Amino acid sequence: MANRDKRERSRGSAGNNRKTGEDFLEKNRKKEGVKVNASGLQYLIVEEGDGDRPDDRATITVHQRCQLVNGTLIEDTYRENEASEVKMEELIEGYQEGIQLMKKGSRYKFFIPSELAWGKNGTGSKIPPNSVLIFDVKLIDFW
Repeated sequence: MANRDKRERSRGSAGNNRKTGEDFLEKNRKKEGVKVNASGLQYLIVEEGDGDRPDDRATITVHQRCQLVNGTLIEDTYRENEASEVKMEELIEGYQEGIQLMKKGSRYKFFIPSELAWGKNGTGSKIPPNSVLIFDVKLIDFW
């Protein structure tokens, strides 16, 4: 009985997250400077770098701040003053797509629909099901 109640609550919050995310993305797409890709990824160029763009096989070094649309902070390497190094293939689909738009030295904001992130599963305690993610990313380097 307790497991069924927990599943039903989870389904309810997943539905609320989907609606909240859809509403956020609909309003956000109308803001000045926000661009929308065919996939649904939204992005805003904060600062444009120069040079090459990474491809889907690159390893990247970035500073990033990740949060949910309600403002919950997931990660902030700016505050920790320790950049992240990661292989592109390890990133969620929306993040991979966004990074490949950036030139070295650029800073973008990504607004990633749940379908391009962790979708209906979420990641357990950190990212609930059907969550839209907001990333503030500075591409420091790649190889």
